[in-house]
Amino acid sequence: MEPVTFGVLGPVMAERGGGALGLKGPRHRAVLARLVLARRRVVPVARLVDDLWQEPPPRAVGAVRTFVGDLRRALEPERARRAPARLLVTEGPGYALRAPAHAVDAWRFEEAVAGAGRLPPAAALEALTAALGEWRGPAYAEFAGQDWARGERSRLTELRLRAVEQRAESLLALGRAAEAVPDLDAHLDGHPWREEAWRLLALALYRTGRQADALAVLRRARALLAGRLGVDPGPRLRRLEADILAQDPGLDPPAEPAETAARLWTRAAEAYDRTVAAGARARLESTVGLLRNLAVTGGSGLQEARLHRPAAVAAAEETGDTELTARVIGAYDVPAVWPRGDDPDSARRIVAAAERTLAALPPDASADAARCRLLATVAVERRGVRDPRGPRAAREAERLARRLDDPALLAVALNGVFMQSCTAAGLAPRRDAIGAELIALSARHGLVTYEVLGHLIRLQARGALADFTSADAHADAADRLAGRHELPLVGVFTDGYRALRLAAASGPYDRAEAAVRAAVGRLAGAGMPGVERGLLPLALLSLRLARGLPPDVDPDADWGPYRPWAQPFALLAEGRGNEARTALRTLPEPPPDLLYEALCCLEGALALTLGDRAALRRTRTRLRPAAGQLAGAGSGWLTLGPVDDWLAALDTA
Repeated sequence: MEPVTFGVLGPVMAERGGGALGLKGPRHRAVLARLVLARRRVVPVARLVDDLWQEPPPRAVGAVRTFVGDLRRALEPERARRAPARLLVTEGPGYALRAPAHAVDAWRFEEAVAGAGRLPPAAALEALTAALGEWRGPAYAEFAGQDWARGERSRLTELRLRAVEQRAESLLALGRAAEAVPDLDAHLDGHPWREEAWRLLALALYRTGRQADALAVLRRARALLAGRLGVDPGPRLRRLEADILAQDPGLDPPAEPAETAARLWTRAAEAYDRTVAAGARARLESTVGLLRNLAVTGGSGLQEARLHRPAAVAAAEETGDTELTARVIGAYDVPAVWPRGDDPDSARRIVAAAERTLAALPPDASADAARCRLLATVAVERRGVRDPRGPRAAREAERLARRLDDPALLAVALNGVFMQSCTAAGLAPRRDAIGAELIALSARHGLVTYEVLGHLIRLQARGALADFTSADAHADAADRLAGRHELPLVGVFTDGYRALRLAAASGPYDRAEAAVRAAVGRLAGAGMPGVERGLLPLALLSLRLARGLPPDVDPDADWGPYRPWAQPFALLAEGRGNEARTALRTLPEPPPDLLYEALCCLEGALALTLGDRAALRRTRTRLRPAAGQLAGAGSGWLTLGPVDDWLAALDTA
């Protein structure tokens, strides 16, 4: 059986294999929290009684023993009756939690922060980022008012604040000052008395060429410290202000590799501008290469790539050179993981250009490689659209790639096949096979971004098949590759999966909801509106239905493309049953994407509530191929529980 892990950096919790353990009531969690706080030392029963009650009841000692017994059953369910406990042990006058050091998030956090000070900047940054990721909320969150927790909460909070500042220092040491600015801004917004944070923010601004902003920050710090605390800035802040005014060279960052890379980039760009003519066709192909690299950074980079890509394609078409146009269209081989486009209008224009170029290519085998990339482009850009052209283009691209025996072409073609593998329910095994082939192919031939894509595809597919152990391994593998190769968007999807993992477990609803909100919140500014729009209210509605709770639909929320499935719930809540029936009867078939099964289940829930027999039959027919799977989990973001449960309810009705 997998080991138990404990969390106190947020609400107190215990987990096994990613699933939350039921800890019963607040006093059970208080006993567990008190034992974690003791750090493997014995806490006498009398002390536990004093900590749990201001005025202990007559049988308080017996109640503590009951709490401990309940906790033992939750932590070690496999323990034979009367066998000694191995984790929550009785010793002398009380109890101790004998958890290993790596099993408690607070202990891991402290060890990581302490060790980071001995590491070089890059390794320290990685360690501190991971350590800060352990926090799910205030330490010992539900025991904020308890005397026994107060000192430990303060100590851990102070340690966290120092870790945020240490992380910013690591970024500065690596020449990544611009990345430190938003984190420090947010840090100071909540903790304006942190002089070291003011110093680091001013230094970061100065190193990004914002001298006036740096001085303004120092003036703001002086005014705040004097106004709120009645003290003058310390010597480090005063010295920094003087050094900035003098533009002291000592403030410049060390010559780390990041700075060297920046200088090399500038020089290479200048050389390119000098030597390659402004109208040269080579510039178009170089531009697409830059856009491809921009896209994988996410955020504004992805948005800029999406904005400029159609213009590059149009410029290539204007040359009248079919081969150049094919190369410009096909060179944008950015892996796509979500079968719903971010910009439908741009996608239509690119597909139209690809189709025109396909028609103009010579019919012989010399153009097959270009033809394969163009077909794969059509398959990818036609994702989420119920149209036979997308699947047909995917099949043809795969056939050509396999015949040409070109690994890079095959990876691109398989991405198109994946985008077109959501046309019906129950196709998770097919997607899993695509992901497995992508991983093996890409690992052999150094196609890193497609190896990551393969892991993300398998993460989704194994989640749909309720194989969370394998899905966890693929999430971890994707994160490792993303960290090594600077692919920040990957973490958005792995965070979404981990929130799904929590939602699928039987832990507290509030914790699952908070995890969903936090994960979907990471999408803000990630540059992926096709993923983000409507996902949060849909995920929250799915969570409620999966937990057997009544639907709670906010009609004013941004439901995006999922509004047709949400609207009938809102009408029912307003007592407008006839209108809800009409809306149910006019629901379209869900689009061919990773949320197909989830939307089928929403339709099923409405049909069950309204007793609409036609809708019941329709939903049952669509959903039946997914028997044995978790509804919606193939999205990697949400689930409505086992498909079998929905089918049973539909069959009974």
